[in-house]
Amino acid sequence: MQPLTHNSTARRMAKTILNGFRSYFADYLNSTLTAKSRFESADWHGVRQANVERLDIYKEKITQTVEYLKVITNKNISDLQIWQDAKTAYTQLIFNFPNFEIAETFFNSVFSDIHEHDKISDEVVYVLSSQLIEAPEAEYSIFINYEGTDFRQICKRVLQEAEFSLSWDNIELDLDCIEDAFATEVLKKKSCNEKAISLDLLESTFYRSKAAYMIGRLKIEKEVFPFALVVLNNEDKKLFVDTVVFNTDELSIIFSFTRNHFMVDSPLPYQYTHFLKRLMPKKLDYEIYNSLGFPKHAKTEFYRQLVNHLNNSDDKFIVAPGIKGMVMSVFTLPSYNTVFKIIKDNFSPPKEVTHQEVRDKYKLVSQYDRIGRMADTQEFDNLIFPLDRFSSELIEELSKVASSQVVVQEDTILIRHLYTERYMTPLNIYLEHATDEEIKDAMDEYGNCIKQLAAANIFPGDMPLKNFGVTRHGRVVFYDYDEITTLTECNFRKIPSPKSEYEEMKAGTWYTVEPMDVFPEEFKLFFSGNAKARKMFEEIHGELYSVDFWKDLQNQIESGFVLDVFPYRRAKRFDRSEDSEFEIYTG
Repeated sequence: MQPLTHNSTARRMAKTILNGFRSYFADYLNSTLTAKSRFESADWHGVRQANVERLDIYKEKITQTVEYLKVITNKNISDLQIWQDAKTAYTQLIFNFPNFEIAETFFNSVFSDIHEHDKISDEVVYVLSSQLIEAPEAEYSIFINYEGTDFRQICKRVLQEAEFSLSWDNIELDLDCIEDAFATEVLKKKSCNEKAISLDLLESTFYRSKAAYMIGRLKIEKEVFPFALVVLNNEDKKLFVDTVVFNTDELSIIFSFTRNHFMVDSPLPYQYTHFLKRLMPKKLDYEIYNSLGFPKHAKTEFYRQLVNHLNNSDDKFIVAPGIKGMVMSVFTLPSYNTVFKIIKDNFSPPKEVTHQEVRDKYKLVSQYDRIGRMADTQEFDNLIFPLDRFSSELIEELSKVASSQVVVQEDTILIRHLYTERYMTPLNIYLEHATDEEIKDAMDEYGNCIKQLAAANIFPGDMPLKNFGVTRHGRVVFYDYDEITTLTECNFRKIPSPKSEYEEMKAGTWYTVEPMDVFPEEFKLFFSGNAKARKMFEEIHGELYSVDFWKDLQNQIESGFVLDVFPYRRAKRFDRSEDSEFEIYTG
């Protein structure tokens, strides 16, 4: 740890930034604590609004803190030497903080609000963390331990002691279903004997959309299993367990990059991250921080992981495979599971959106319920890469189509603005090598993706197959947002019949088209060159060509309908014959 600085201005700056962080973190935690009330009152519109408001808290506190910094000193707060001393003081102040990593990212954000990115170095901000991140010794403080030899009785205690204020609709039926799943998925498959059982259940419940998730780890003899109970509200003030998860892959989907951040009271973020990573070892730190609702710190972790990967690899960034976009130039590193997207300087016809409109679309996605069908993105300004890691073809491409966003220096390349997304196989490329069964599954997923986005009041706008990707779990996800809009803004029309032979033979359209007009009959054009995929799609989702389908959905949304979409297949749902009328979209 560095010695305490004697620079009084730097000390005041450090204290001011720390006060700003404390204010942010308190408001953040309070916003998560309100999730229980919204879940129990079935305030689903309030859930969406709360997610947007929580994202805004961070920026508001950064802006407020910068204004305070201008007041507490008459020195030039852009002076880098003062910031070097302020970082030393701040490091002393946050030493052994339970949330020091989030506090460091807050410091970085305040600095970046004042300075250009080329001023960033580890001397003045936390490019690397000031504290060694190790497995927390006090991990026990974040979970409740249940032990016994009867799994059903353990689960009964879990449900009875849960934080919910509402009563259970039929707790014995829930326990029957949980016990059956346990016998099938754990005891039989893993050859475990139901002897000494230990369940470590995270103290805080995870809330997202219409569900509450009780998450922990199950230990039987020497084997450890993930454990997640999914609790729903039947909107009659009764709760029920919809399913239970004992599988790492299934838990990973619950924490997918295609879903919104959880609302979870996590005052010890690193401890939660460490606990969850042990259950999902393939998840990277930044992905879990993102799921916990810390997207700014997720960016910090992503950058650190990217730098570490570059230091331990030697392949070059290349133009991403597939059909080039009209709005974005996309590149990737073959050894790294991420794509980097830069807005082009000029858009190819018929694109008419502006740069700011594209950025607004991506911001909309960051604030909206992605329901497992839109990839999460991270936005970066002034990101610097080693020049020798870029292929000559990529440098030529970026210089040609996005020269305003790229600065080539002596040994680095600076990109002024870009987005990162998890790499997925573009759907059109996936279909080229797919079997008939895989094509059918992909077309079913493609249609489900469109329907679920639409039911969540999102219309993709541009729906060619190349704008959708296939994840490692076989899900189809939308990732091209430059024409995204809300479904209720669209005007769905049937193509009018020509009134005369002249109109029929006329080049182009014989009817007027307004900016928000959509003609579902034209969706067939998205399958250009793939007749087999089109035929399968029409057999499964032919109603998407109908104007009535879209207008009916608009009417439902305008009447207050909020879609239920949960991250597991319908087959995973417990058989609750008494509640068969309660239907949801899953998978």
